Amino acid sequence: MASDIAAQIAEVGEVVRLAVAPVFLLSGVGITLTLMANRLARVVDRARVLEQGERDAHEGDLHELSRKLLMLDVRARLLGPAIVLCTLCALLVSMVVVALFLGALLNFRLALVIEILFILAMLSFIGALALFLREVLLATKTLRIGLRESRLRTNV
Repeated sequence: MASDIAAQIAEVGEVVRLAVAPVFLLSGVGITLTLMANRLARVVDRARVLEQGERDAHEGDLHELSRKLLMLDVRARLLGPAIVLCTLCALLVSMVVVALFLGALLNFRLALVIEILFILAMLSFIGALALFLREVLLATKTLRIGLRESRLRTNV
């Protein structure tokens, strides 16, 4: 009887040990998801500011304003699916942890299910990171630091 309890405790301990890595992964995915959501919020806020400035903009500045808004739209459209894929990754990793415990609890061999869930989670995370990388590259490509040339010429 005592050996049965010890074996059960050891089995649960092994499942907890196996679940630790996915839980750490889940933490990293959560941080990445927060980062992406914050970037999307900044893009949306910037777009709102630019849209409000439209009525005060001179006719010559409307083309530039339109270009900036279009770029922000593209960035938001990259971040949206990245957030979806990152969330899907978190759900799949959570399902891996649940499958680990259900397999131990019900004495089912769920190795194939766990492997498939984990592979799908990693593919989702790869897709999310690829979209995020594209958004970051786009943001840095359009980054302009410094005064506009027209202001430099009028102040000289």
